[in-house]
Amino acid sequence: MREWSLGAGAPLNLTVVADARFCTPNYVNDHIWELELGSGEPTALSLRTTYGLRARSARIFPSFTESGRVLTDPETFAVPPVVRHFSPSFLALTFSPFSGLEVSYEIRQPESDVIAGRVTVANHTTAMRSVKFEMCAGLVPLDGHAFAYTQMQMVNVLVGQTGGLVPLLFMTGGPLPGSGAVPSLAIDLELGPGASRQLSWVQAAKGEHQQSFDTARLVAAQSWDAERARIEMIDAGHMIDIYTTDPEWDAALALSQSAALGLFFPPNEHLPHNSFVRTRGPDLGYSHKGDGSDHPASWSGQTPWEAYYLSCLLPAAPYFTQEVVRNFLSVQAEDGTIDGKPGLGGQRGHYQAMPLLASLAWHLFNDSGDGAFLADVFPGLLSFFWAWFSPENDRDRDGLPEWGHILQTGYEENPLFDTWDPGSQGADITCVNHPGLLALLYREANALVQIAGQLGRQDDVKLVEQQIMTLKSALDACWDARTGIYHYRDRETGESTSGRVLARQRGSGVIKLKRTFDPPVRLLIEVKTERPAAKRPHVVIGEFVTKGKSEVIPGAQFQWRSGGMVTTSQKVHRKIGRVEIKGVDAKDQVVVRTLDLTGEDHTLLLPLWAKASDGQQAGSMVGRTILSAERFDRPFGIPACPTAKKPEPESSHLGVYLAWNQLIGEGLLAYGYRMEAARLVAHLMTGVIKNLKQYRAFSQRYNSETGQGFGERNNLSGLAPVGLFLRVLGVQVLPGGQVRLDGQNPFPWPVTVQYKGIKVMRGFDRTEVIFANGKKVVVRDPTPCIVSM
Repeated sequence: MREWSLGAGAPLNLTVVADARFCTPNYVNDHIWELELGSGEPTALSLRTTYGLRARSARIFPSFTESGRVLTDPETFAVPPVVRHFSPSFLALTFSPFSGLEVSYEIRQPESDVIAGRVTVANHTTAMRSVKFEMCAGLVPLDGHAFAYTQMQMVNVLVGQTGGLVPLLFMTGGPLPGSGAVPSLAIDLELGPGASRQLSWVQAAKGEHQQSFDTARLVAAQSWDAERARIEMIDAGHMIDIYTTDPEWDAALALSQSAALGLFFPPNEHLPHNSFVRTRGPDLGYSHKGDGSDHPASWSGQTPWEAYYLSCLLPAAPYFTQEVVRNFLSVQAEDGTIDGKPGLGGQRGHYQAMPLLASLAWHLFNDSGDGAFLADVFPGLLSFFWAWFSPENDRDRDGLPEWGHILQTGYEENPLFDTWDPGSQGADITCVNHPGLLALLYREANALVQIAGQLGRQDDVKLVEQQIMTLKSALDACWDARTGIYHYRDRETGESTSGRVLARQRGSGVIKLKRTFDPPVRLLIEVKTERPAAKRPHVVIGEFVTKGKSEVIPGAQFQWRSGGMVTTSQKVHRKIGRVEIKGVDAKDQVVVRTLDLTGEDHTLLLPLWAKASDGQQAGSMVGRTILSAERFDRPFGIPACPTAKKPEPESSHLGVYLAWNQLIGEGLLAYGYRMEAARLVAHLMTGVIKNLKQYRAFSQRYNSETGQGFGERNNLSGLAPVGLFLRVLGVQVLPGGQVRLDGQNPFPWPVTVQYKGIKVMRGFDRTEVIFANGKKVVVRDPTPCIVSM
């Protein structure tokens, strides 16, 4: 395990969780702790949780007393805390509360409802030291009582009660009750010159006193050194060690891998393989219903989009994401459809999954070389691909599917389709041909062809190869050479129409338009109202004459949105004579406009990742669109929708979604733009590091202009782009002691990558690979190659 030196001003993320690699985390009763380097009252080096909101707060922290001076605040320590080691379930720090008195503090979470610590106090002076050490425990319960001193089986312990839990603090060494304002267990330490003393504590929070006590004593009896050695050994096989000469980059990349490993949960009756949640934090982890069905969205299932990014964060552990792919296939229906968000609590998204699973499987094969995995999942992936071309997804039967729900897209804040942002259109997503969806299907089709080639099953994908040509033609039709980007197109007309307001009025009535449109237009009708009980209106769109063609829009077709209701006409209209509205209050405003499909967002860059663009299109999209400061080139990454009207500082439109940036970066590499991809990685890392230093947490998204994080803390979507960094560097450690090299190092410093005894030192014009057996290979040619022992 690498030794770090991360102080209070360094990038930090100090969440401690039960690690699925060493135990069985409890999906419905998971206690998550966070170490804070100075917080609370009194200010202390404290572990904090709420047991999943079953307490207002719970804190555990050490206190040191010498010569009447009591210290808990790390800022008053002679040497402040420095993080030396970290893993999902393990932290190790060193500090000196008093000069010459060094403390090694280790924290380990062996189970979901148990956390433990080991404290080693060493006297590095020539004088005798008399120090009182206390382990303090504060609890603000929702019900029950705070921590209080008691004896159990002649052992002094602290016991509290809250939310059906009985938290109990146990400490070795025969502690006595502390005398401070916060309940504590205290031990007097007499340390001669060079002497040291080691103590352990355990906090268990079971449902009964005796159960908590028995568990705490059992964990305290475990061999701490053996458990630490096991963590170090397993981490060495699951994490890639990266040295960039910039310690902040190194820390962010390592913390991301650790955080990603901590998101997994074991299988249960609902999903047969390992699954994951999007974040773990002190307020999460408890299901009141006891089955997980009431968990928040971040705990209610896995999506292909999140699974793909998770695989990029763990290039050394492809097995974990292979399990996730198998979970999707375990819920596949007979018609090939796969639910978009299956969860460990039996949750379902009730929409078709994003077509990304074959691309993910091929990506995992390239990391693992596991042909058996490919053979196992190929039939289901092929069936899933064709399910996208069923009538339920291809509503106009033109061979080009449409999205059915905004949650499928991985960008639910898209202003074209979102109904909750006041500045959004709220259009019906089924009426639009989406270049992002076509690009995903194009990439899926090519991945299936590659998988079939690997398995020797080319005959199974003859029709898929034909579909590739159809999808390529459709994407070419979405390309706009004038703007250098792909555009949305109307499902029926194939046009990318601009939006304009045709009429406004108050209340019900007939709006006379008498307009002809070429090409035909699709209408967006919005009712602005402040009345939460407003009735949904009835609308008729008619031609010039009374007996002409008309479209009836019933009230059920209107969707509630921020500030009112909105609907999209299901037909396109060349002639509109009138729009009749019934059932609208006289104070409510009706706005009739044409659908605007000219907006730009990051999903429209996906054809670059899918390798669906020709060289000229790719060059135009990179040079004129991605690298344009007026469009997508921002200091902290590519924003979601830079052209959105008046985005707020925390607006999702200015937000950087790292998973989307991952794919765009992969697209840049696919067309040879390595330096541009390196620049993108640098922008992303700057935002991530800024938040790790300021808030000691990853953020769900980052403002593309300021780097300010917003959204959920430590969300999977905001972890540093480990996989993209390694791809840009051009280093991939393969199974069987091989290393794949590609291109040259585009970063401003040499980079060393270490994994399982293999060291890759990537300079600017040469790469040196040293294998575990001592063999050294030097490569100077930037041509892609594989180096073997």
